[in-house]
Formats: sequence, C-alpha cells, structure tokens
Amino acid sequence: MNVSIENRSDVDVVMTVDIVADDYRQDVEKSLRSYRQRADIKGFRKGNVPMGMIKKMYGRPVKIDQINQAVGRAIGEYIHAHKLNILGEPIPHEGQPESDFDNQEDFTFKFDLAVEPKIEVELGKKDKLVYYDIKPTDEMIDKHIEGMRNSMGASVDTEVSEENDIVYGHLIELAGEEADPEGIEVKEAMLLPRYIKEEENKKQFIGLHVGDKIDFEPFKAFGGDERELASFLNIDKTAVAATEGKTFEFKVSRISRHKPADLNETFYKAAFGENTPINTEEELRKEIERGFEEQFKAESDYKFLLDLRKYLIEKAGTPQFADETLKRWLKLNDPKRTDEDVEKEYPQMIKELTYHILHKQLVGKHDIKVTPEDVKQFALIAAKNQFAQYGMTSVPDDILERYANSMLEKEDANRNFTARVEENKLGQVVRDIITVENKEVSMEEFQKLFETEA
Repeated sequence: MNVSIENRSDVDVVMTVDIVADDYRQDVEKSLRSYRQRADIKGFRKGNVPMGMIKKMYGRPVKIDQINQAVGRAIGEYIHAHKLNILGEPIPHEGQPESDFDNQEDFTFKFDLAVEPKIEVELGKKDKLVYYDIKPTDEMIDKHIEGMRNSMGASVDTEVSEENDIVYGHLIELAGEEADPEGIEVKEAMLLPRYIKEEENKKQFIGLHVGDKIDFEPFKAFGGDERELASFLNIDKTAVAATEGKTFEFKVSRISRHKPADLNETFYKAAFGENTPINTEEELRKEIERGFEEQFKAESDYKFLLDLRKYLIEKAGTPQFADETLKRWLKLNDPKRTDEDVEKEYPQMIKELTYHILHKQLVGKHDIKVTPEDVKQFALIAAKNQFAQYGMTSVPDDILERYANSMLEKEDANRNFTARVEENKLGQVVRDIITVENKEVSMEEFQKLFETEA
C-alpha cells in the first residue's frame, strides 16, 4: 500500500492511497471463514456451507469493508507518522472515478484534508484586558442571612394573625345563618392569608384572634382556583364548581407563625458546625462575604476567559483555512445542512477553530498540565457552589466529597471539568503575561456586561 500527498496550499492537501489485492486479501479470506463458521443455511450443517456459496452471498460487502478498513488504517498511520494536524476528517476527493469492486483488485482512492494553519500570536505587557472582581453588596448579605434564619427557624403559636401566618380553624358550610347539616365541614381547615386572591377576604383573615368567627365565600376568596379550593375544602376537584356562591363559617382554633432563628451560638454552630469560630453577626457577615467571593470568582474567571478568547481571535487576524474542503466536510457530516446553513455557520466555526489552535499552542508553549487532583478540587468547588445556591453553606466535607465523586463518575462531567481546569490554568498564565486591570463591580453591573455583548 502506498500513501502520498499533494499540497494544493499550506492548509489544503489531497491524499492518495494506492491499495493492491495483497493489502486486503488475507483479511477478506479470514472474514469469510468467520461467516462460514456462523452461517446457518437450510440444507447444510452449521459450519459446512460451501465457501463458494459464502463468497457469492457475502464476498462483495466483505471485500468493500476490508478495503475501507485498510484504507482507514493507512490514512491514520500516515497522519500520525507525519504529524499532520488536520481539521475535521478526510473526505472523498471530488471527481475521482467510481470503483468497480466486482472486477477490480487494485484501487486508488483520493481524499481531501484540511490542515491546521500556522497561527502565531505573541502576548506581552502591551496587551490589556479587564478582570471583573465581583463584590457582594450589603443587600445580598442581608438577604442571605434572612434566608438562613428562615430555613433554620421554627413555627410558634401567636395571638393575632398576620398576612404570612397559617390560620387553623373549624370550617362549616352555612344554610342561611345556621350550619347546613348536609353541607361541607372541615374540622381542621387551614389557610394562609397571603394566598387569598380577593383583597377584602384577605383583610378578613388579618388581625384575627383564637376563637374569632368570620363568614366568607371560599370560591370568591380563592378566585375559583380549582386546586386550592379542593385542598382547602377537602373535596374532589369536580365538586368545586358547586361551591360557587356558598357561604362558610370559619372559627379560628390556632394561629401559627414562622419565627426566624435568632443569631446566637446555637445558630452559628448549626450553620457552620460545632467547631466554628463564628460568634458574632459581624463574623457571620464576613464569612458570607467570603463565600460569595469564592462563588463569584468562578464567574469572574469565566468572563475573563470569554474576553481572552475574543481578544486572541481578533489578534490572530484572518488566518487562511481550507474553506471549500471544510464547507464540504460540514455538509457531508450532516446531509440535512443546506448551502445556506453552511454559509451561515462557517464564520463562527472559523472563530472556534482559530481559538482552538491558539489555545492548543499556548497550552503546549507554557507546559500546562491538568492532574486528577486538579479536577477533583474543581469538582469540590463546583459541589460547594451548588449547595451554596440553596443556602447550604456548611455542608460536611465527606458529603461534598461524595457529591463531587458522583459527578466525576459521569464521563461528560469529568471531561467538562478537565477542560475548565485547563482553561482556568491558561487564564492564570495569560494574566501573568499581559497587563490586567482589576475592576470591582457589583453582581448587577457584572450581569449587564453580558447584556451589552448580547
């Protein structure tokens, strides 16, 4: 077998593969013998079908398959041996004659290959980018503390109802001014005034004491909401419509209020563990601020990497690519793509390829390595940030580690984390090389940066 290439340009080559019968004959015969051993054809014992019949039935497809495999191996070995950095995959050369697999023994196949262009970008102190350092506001810290206090709070009975309380009582349907003996009765009804849709009815349930009675129309109060009424009246949804216009008496039996946890030693230990050094609200605020900054750092790094990507692509200018070969590869890779689709997608693909080449060069130039421990630490931070989004700021280390390990067991997540670590390391290397302006911004200002770029 002979493989050769012809350079149409520095980035576009034609590869020719000449294959003769000796290159694939033994593999064809071996494959046919395997077919014969497995063949189960009526009139013959298994494994004793005449080889002539096997060749007649399977000879052509087996020959084509073995030729394809041999050619594929030859292309791969040549690319590896000659260290060709190709983009996409080799595609059949246009205009080559169709092969006659029934009668030919020797074949010549040609393929078009798009080769990576050489893109050189030098970075130094003259290159400038902004690193946005997100600072949590007092309002964010206040809201976080409020959430923590609410999540660790408890329900207490109170004397006078407010909008956010839970009001329990005895509910009975009325017929005139008396209880309807055949009407609806719920001995332990409950409602939250804030969920009442009709304002006048909502006001009725604010300022109540235990033992107070009020008459009202539930259907009107809840705006005819089938689900809420079925739950409140303890009836089937199909029976809700029949309650329209019906008056009920509600006698208050208990009023429950959620009381946020107090900021004290018990709270701090419950939130951050028995050995926490936090003893005051000031120390709590500093810890929450530190947690926010750790969480925001990932977003700041991400923004910096996006800006770096854009900067490198612009700095690279307009490198030459094998445009026609790459466009043909796009269409062959997805037959549903139209010419219009290709023309629309191609400019963005070129930007991605440009960055891919530059990224690979910079990683190699600065000997950036990613270890399993690097990926593990990144997964732990990701796990910690996920828990923090739900107000869980003191998750034990063993739980964090189990969660991180469960994420790393997923191949896609592991690959994504590895790529993110490599990107972050590259970002840090570049920050040491170029001039970086650190700019403090609020989260609101940071989010507006993305809106401006959209």
